[in-house]
Amino acid sequence: MEYPEPLNLTKLDAISPQELCLADGTDPTRPTLFAIKGIVFDVSQNPAFAPGGCYHEYAGKDPSHALARSSFQKSSCTAEFHHLGELEQTILNEWFEFYRKRYRIVGKVSCDIPTGQSDQSCCETMIRDDNVV
Repeated sequence: MEYPEPLNLTKLDAISPQELCLADGTDPTRPTLFAIKGIVFDVSQNPAFAPGGCYHEYAGKDPSHALARSSFQKSSCTAEFHHLGELEQTILNEWFEFYRKRYRIVGKVSCDIPTGQSDQSCCETMIRDDNVV
């Protein structure tokens, strides 16, 4: 398989955390999406992300923390990854490359919050070029 082209973050569509959450595989009219380090993958064709599948807990979320720690616990299923140690960052980067080679990237999680509102959960991870290998 050819290695994917370099990732250009400026050309990715913004996907809100709310939109990502709705793409959890439970609505047959929507694609099934999940994100790693804020980059959103379409995993609709993988039954493991469908309800009842072994990765369904990750569908509609950015489970970067859980992937880095090899955890399926609901409490670990967060986008937070900056605090992870070197080994966990390496594991997370390996997962990112695994999915990047197999699934289509459809966007990046948007952290835009309307003026006057505060939603810390939406902005756990800011998308920056140095976050993506």
